[in-house]
Amino acid sequence: MGEDDTRPEVAILLQLLGEATERVSEDTLRRWVRANGARPLRLLLEHDFAAFEDALAELAERGFILRSSPPAG
Repeated sequence: MGEDDTRPEVAILLQLLGEATERVSEDTLRRWVRANGARPLRLLLEHDFAAFEDALAELAERGFILRSSPPAG
């Protein structure tokens, strides 16, 4: 076990991700984490776990939604 394995937020995130894979496939979850400007990944890196949990709930409720950004110009 690595040092990060003892951090309490790791256990919580693993539980959340485990619950998410009951509703969506692991492949979908992998794509979702990096989609929409990598927002879910940024939330994790910013330690905004509550917002990440909300985003997971939205994924479970609404499904995998790609949002387009307006063209640069």
